[in-house]
Amino acid sequence: MYSNKFCRLMLGLYSRKHSAVCGVVHGSSPGRSGFSWTAVCKQRALWLQRSDRLRSQPQPVTCQISARSASYTTVDPDELRRFKALANKWWDEQGEFAALHAMNDLRVPFIRDNLLSMHRARHPGKPLAGLKILDVGCGGGLLTEPLGRLGAKVLGIDPVEDSISTAQLHSSFDPDLQDRVSYRACSLEELSAEEEGGLEEQVTAQFDAVVASEVVEHLADLETFAFCCSQVLKPGGSLFITTINKTNLSYVFGIVVAEQILRIVPSGTHDWEKFISPVELERILESNGFSVQSVEGMLYNPVSGAWSWTNSTAINYALHAVKVRDDLQADYAEENNSQKDHSAATHS
Repeated sequence: MYSNKFCRLMLGLYSRKHSAVCGVVHGSSPGRSGFSWTAVCKQRALWLQRSDRLRSQPQPVTCQISARSASYTTVDPDELRRFKALANKWWDEQGEFAALHAMNDLRVPFIRDNLLSMHRARHPGKPLAGLKILDVGCGGGLLTEPLGRLGAKVLGIDPVEDSISTAQLHSSFDPDLQDRVSYRACSLEELSAEEEGGLEEQVTAQFDAVVASEVVEHLADLETFAFCCSQVLKPGGSLFITTINKTNLSYVFGIVVAEQILRIVPSGTHDWEKFISPVELERILESNGFSVQSVEGMLYNPVSGAWSWTNSTAINYALHAVKVRDDLQADYAEENNSQKDHSAATHS
């Protein structure tokens, strides 16, 4: 299926990237773009070799603790520098973030419909009224604002101060958002630690939902991310994630095609080593008190600039998880461990 789609994609792009495509098909020297499949293959091989070496090394044991020290951080300094350079381009719908603007056609209804299925209250015109949402890695507020317009009270956080300034400026032009949308320049772990360190009567879990769209593939520590999401969520609260799978197809489309051929996103935006499979992401979330409810495949068409749902999660996917209620966490963890032990015994 994907081989056919890839062929159609290449044919559709022929007129736009003639020299690059000819270099691929006929094995000729790279064109003006400087793209070389030989170099890509060599780079890919080196990455796989490094990945194999890392897997063969003894891995440290992760301990679940009630609070994380300041040394645990989700922030990658290289990612901060990269997004700081793009901070003033968030609202250019034809620029570097065009694909994220288009993704709202899928991710906004995905979040809305799943929240409505869990919360019975109905508010005509403002379906998410009464709900409090945290948008992690909000950037310039591309997803924060639509959620606010649906009636939710949304806090957008991002460690890049320039991006937060862009988000605040843009939302200030819409009076309807003034009482619903707010922003802070901070990381998720900083917010979580702040809530933990508050007064005893202050409830740490205060959000009905946490959204992290196109964020986890840029983080330095996913265990800390999952732990902090659990800390700030109410029991039974929802976690929404969209990200990129770690497959050969995601390497071709997410890096080679998107960054090096079509230049849909700036070169270097993604690191294939940071991509994560739905299975691995579910494992991390379950170990931090979440139950994954659904995983849906997403596909971007660079010719039309539109996103669509697909049965395959080989490239992009959206995930909805729920924080297990406090009184059920112990039973859930015990049941989950029993199932894993049973599965291990079955396969041994």
